[in-house]
Amino acid sequence: MGNAKILVVDDDQDIRESLQAILENQQYTAITAADKPEGMEKIKTERPDLIILDLMMTTWQDGFEMARELKKDPEFKNMPILMLTGVKDQTGIDFKSAADGPTCGPVDGFLEKPVEPTVLLAAIEKLLSEKT
Repeated sequence: MGNAKILVVDDDQDIRESLQAILENQQYTAITAADKPEGMEKIKTERPDLIILDLMMTTWQDGFEMARELKKDPEFKNMPILMLTGVKDQTGIDFKSAADGPTCGPVDGFLEKPVEPTVLLAAIEKLLSEKT
């Protein structure tokens, strides 16, 4: 594992720091952003291999909007996006069951918080291997 650059976009500092520690422990280069504007800037400057994206940040739809913008941009449309969110606990809506529908946006993977590190790392490896 490792060597890929992964951007974590989440408004929760504890989540960002814990994911960064998990990723760096597996030799990934982990960079973080606290919101959509910072995330979009870091995508342009850092060129990550994969994005771990929260759904609800400043607004409830920031994650979906960011994913849609990236998938519409020819420069970034092939960048894998792993949606990591606790929205089911907060709203009762199970976006995972509808992840292929238009409501959930164009993401390549979807995991519910809290997620076990082994599950997260397996999803990352799967998405990175599909990218190559």
